Amino acid sequence: MGKRILVLGSGVAGSIVSNQIVRKIFKELQTGDVSITVLGTTDTHCYQPGWLYLPFDLVRNEELKRSERTILDPLINFIIDSAKLIDVKANKVTGVSGKIYEYDVLVIATGSVPRPDLIPGLSEAGHWFHTEEGALKLQAALREFTGGKIVIAMGVPHKCPVAPIEVTLMLDDYLRKKGIREKTDIFYTYPVGAVHTIPAVAKWAVPVFEERGIRYETFFNMKEVDVSKKMLSSLEGSSVEFDLLISIPPHRGASVITESGLGEGGWIPTNKQTLQMEGYKNVFVVGDTTNLPISKAGSTAHFSADIAVENIISVVRGGEATHLYDGKVFCFIETGKSQATYISFNYSNPPVPPPPTTTVHWMKLSYNRLYWLTARGIL
Repeated sequence: MGKRILVLGSGVAGSIVSNQIVRKIFKELQTGDVSITVLGTTDTHCYQPGWLYLPFDLVRNEELKRSERTILDPLINFIIDSAKLIDVKANKVTGVSGKIYEYDVLVIATGSVPRPDLIPGLSEAGHWFHTEEGALKLQAALREFTGGKIVIAMGVPHKCPVAPIEVTLMLDDYLRKKGIREKTDIFYTYPVGAVHTIPAVAKWAVPVFEERGIRYETFFNMKEVDVSKKMLSSLEGSSVEFDLLISIPPHRGASVITESGLGEGGWIPTNKQTLQMEGYKNVFVVGDTTNLPISKAGSTAHFSADIAVENIISVVRGGEATHLYDGKVFCFIETGKSQATYISFNYSNPPVPPPPTTTVHWMKLSYNRLYWLTARGIL
């Protein structure tokens, strides 16, 4: 019997890893010396960063979706049957169907999901853009909005660290184009003592906020929403009224991770260099599922996948995981006014965003179109 690679999750991390493995050990897969199976929850693959553009009528939702089967290489056995229980000691996974999947090497890429239910009242009164349903709901609310107070608030942790800044500045631009910015008070809140956790981003954002008339309050951690009064309160004791509440809900990892006892909150303890689950040489963790001290973002999944693939192949062939991930992350930051900037950093070097330009904005829009090549392991 050939060596069996099992990948849990068919999002960006799972898809990149699977497709890159095929490209690197194509002959071994053809001969049956190695097999690779991907378990996914759905056949629809979504470009998640694209949901940010949907509320502002900058993209159509159908542009952000593809069939997962068309993304994965034909040599990959793709099964729609999400994991119900992961037994890393016995080298097996139980699917929701009840089927048992045994493996020699396991790749866990189960991702993270927004959990508005963790903040009382947020599901009823809030809006978000991290899912298709949420983005469409926010799109409808913005189309009907004619003025008032918009509060932007976020829970922790959450994916895409610069999303709070992006949605705020894109909102400002959207309202100006709509001709109702002067009728709107944008009030931005953030959980720590700055407008962003990355000091360089916070330093850059403050004068931009002040120039555009965006008010802000720091040390504001969402506690609950009074739906009838349209009032958001914080753990710190302050409260703010709103006409429209745009939130970034707290995110958590997949429930199967906690239910299998692999990590609190759905985050698996992961070696930050080899990307192996702590204590298990044949289990790799990529994408949002790790507990790495870096951003949960698409680029993190991409850059870490490059390293994970090399180590997975080495372990499959009986070797050791010798390739080391340096924590590389690259994030575009949409700033409105048809401009964008970016941050690039790793475990050792903090980011410093350059001034926004139109060129970077178009680079970001271009990548939105090229993403499907990334998912296929090409770009």
